[in-house]
Amino acid sequence: MAILPKKNELGFYEIRLESIGGLGANLAGKMLAEAGVIGHGLNGTNFSSYGSEKKGSPVKSFIRFSEPNVEIHDHSPVLEPHVIGIFHEGLYKTVDVVRGLRKDGIVLVNSTRSFEEVKADLHLTHGTLAIVDALGISVEEQTRVNTAMLGALIRVIDFLDPNYIVETLKRTFGKKYPELVDANIRTFNRGYVEVKIFEITPDEQEPVRTVNRIESSLGYETQEIGGLISARANSIQKDMSSSRLGFIPKLDLEKCIHCGQCDAVCPDFCFVAKEGTDKRGRPQMFLQGIDYQYCKGCLKCVSVCPTNALTKVRETKYFAEQNRIPHQFPYYGEEVY
Repeated sequence: MAILPKKNELGFYEIRLESIGGLGANLAGKMLAEAGVIGHGLNGTNFSSYGSEKKGSPVKSFIRFSEPNVEIHDHSPVLEPHVIGIFHEGLYKTVDVVRGLRKDGIVLVNSTRSFEEVKADLHLTHGTLAIVDALGISVEEQTRVNTAMLGALIRVIDFLDPNYIVETLKRTFGKKYPELVDANIRTFNRGYVEVKIFEITPDEQEPVRTVNRIESSLGYETQEIGGLISARANSIQKDMSSSRLGFIPKLDLEKCIHCGQCDAVCPDFCFVAKEGTDKRGRPQMFLQGIDYQYCKGCLKCVSVCPTNALTKVRETKYFAEQNRIPHQFPYYGEEVY
């Protein structure tokens, strides 16, 4: 039986996975809990929290472990985790992903950037930071990000035997997708080996970010006036970048024939065109570029492009900002970018 290295006041060791739909955090949480319960005799629970079940929407997966003499009756979200796994860096923009991290907590991030860059982005002042290129591993092995993150998680929490996770992988994929078993085991092993772990020297002047439950605003005395729409129903200022799964379309205008097929299949009207005339003087719309603010990385445009003017590339930091061609929306006589 595994011995938990740390426990909160209720006797629990708690993990929170921050992700978006499509990266497999829900399944990773299930396999992690299963390995702890079946493989090590711990008590454990797992459940996830998400909105609409679609790719790109925020997802949280919660895992609790306790030793056999402590029953788990708490099924609320994990607010003060010992470990946080961040599957997608784009979440930084919309979610406080390290909220409630304990002083001696561990943060694992799927990233290719340096320790200093990730630490600065997360405003981490304490604990341990672990970084693994889970997306790169999954691309090379033709698997998913979650298995590489699972390998790195087992390495950083250091009380679960990786062999039990391998057995769980075999059970999970063996019946329905036996052809994926070997690739997922390789992905898991690479995540376990390739993760880099850094200790953060605590800054005594920086307080630990505490967490409090947000009270509902929909009580009989506090709810908004009937009929009031507090969230505007337009997407002029909407930023879809946090929903991308790590890839993005890249446009080469020299190869573009302005056929419009990309614009026809794009579900979010990301393509920016300008009216002009062709060689015969006839009016025609000419593609100018992509407004990456609205692009969720579905890559339908890449599939239909007849000249390979659009290609699939791995998104790097600032690529979207530097290559964005913004839409111009008329708004009370002004241009909004």
